[in-house]
Amino acid sequence: MTEEPKEEGAEKRGERGFRVKPAELTRAFVVVPWLKSVAKQAKRGGGGRSPESRLDEAVGLAAAISLNVVGSVVVPLASPRPATLFGEGKVDEIKGQIAELRVDLVIVDGALGPGQQRNLEKAWNVKVLDRTGLILEIFGERARTREGSLQVELAHLNYQKSRLVRSWTHLERQRGGFGFLGGPGETQIEADRRLIQERIAKIEHQLETVKRTRELHRKKRREAPYPIVALVGYTNAGKSTLFNRLTEAGVFAENLLFATLDPTMRALVLPSGRKIILSDTVGFISDLPTHLVAAFRATLEEVLEAEVILHVRDAAHEETAIQKTDVEKVLTSLGVTRESTAANGQHVVDVLNKIDLLEGEFRDAAVNLAMREPMTVAVSALTGDGTENLLNLIDSLIVDDERPVHFDVPANEGEAIAWLHANAHIRNRVDGDEGIVHLDLGLTPIVAGRFEKRFPALARQLGEAAAAAAAAAE
Repeated sequence: MTEEPKEEGAEKRGERGFRVKPAELTRAFVVVPWLKSVAKQAKRGGGGRSPESRLDEAVGLAAAISLNVVGSVVVPLASPRPATLFGEGKVDEIKGQIAELRVDLVIVDGALGPGQQRNLEKAWNVKVLDRTGLILEIFGERARTREGSLQVELAHLNYQKSRLVRSWTHLERQRGGFGFLGGPGETQIEADRRLIQERIAKIEHQLETVKRTRELHRKKRREAPYPIVALVGYTNAGKSTLFNRLTEAGVFAENLLFATLDPTMRALVLPSGRKIILSDTVGFISDLPTHLVAAFRATLEEVLEAEVILHVRDAAHEETAIQKTDVEKVLTSLGVTRESTAANGQHVVDVLNKIDLLEGEFRDAAVNLAMREPMTVAVSALTGDGTENLLNLIDSLIVDDERPVHFDVPANEGEAIAWLHANAHIRNRVDGDEGIVHLDLGLTPIVAGRFEKRFPALARQLGEAAAAAAAAAE
């Protein structure tokens, strides 16, 4: 079989059902192992994924690091083979396709043991990456902050430690690499193992320092008057697009899996005038490698601090319900469960995103669901449709001990007035002709305490105003 696409970007099927695309850049071939027991469960309506969606996701993961997938196939398996995962006949069949398509890399969308990976590389004479290795490569390319880079390297080294095989060198050159040890052709396995372990220990020490710094920042935020609202969701559900829509932050947002890796935080003013901190986190995915869950636990702990968790879902995806389950599994591993959120006073909101891609009855169904369920909102992060409803819902869920206080401040106390604008909820301001600024504040005890330390000369006056407001309320 030869590749003769009719037009650029066209896709056709080969004689064995393999999908084939025109060649460009590095050529990759995707293999999706599909257990027949899983297929039977899906046919019975057991809520399992379809092989087509799994294949599409695997190709999307490859596209996230600019691989050209020239062929792909779903391989039904009665049971995995210990040596090569696939049967001998299927291994030979795929070998022929690899040679015919001049493939440089084979991606197996499943977990491969070290022996299975080596045996397949020997049989096919190409580099083989399993699902975990591919996701690690994507994370390595996406990491931007020092903490993110260290976390990725730690996860990658722990993954490599049992394998002592080189990560795909083309990708490493492409992103500059992390200095992974054991170059191509090295055979000093014991020396490599020792050097890898030393590197792991060094990174863990560096991450402890970063972790302490992050905890200091988190402690500072706890003392601040701003609640945290965290975005979570399946990768490519539109979290960063929604983040940009709400905050105008300009965070990188593309139609790519794992477009966001490092957490981003921005201040956001709610319709009531109160401020919150909105946090954009890394996207989740089914079968997320345990190496990455462990490595990014400190980063994802921002979710534990959130007063409101926005679960952003791709409402236009055919398996949106299954993706929701996958996200909930990761949240559970972090300790975020229905019981814990209820005990901690957290709120979880289902945000049905991408309603602009829904038509007719499907769009009506999403909108009606949002109208029936008080903790569900239908939005389009791309067009902004429904975001006003989302902000109003967040506003209603933020519970604080804010008290209304009327405070008269001399107009020449510009620094104090500016500080109150930045740290308190200014409900109303009137600049009087007598040189007095009349402020109606929403004041919390934390803000009042910080104001007292910063402006002791005015603190007594503010305290008296707060006491008067409390007395009037009683």
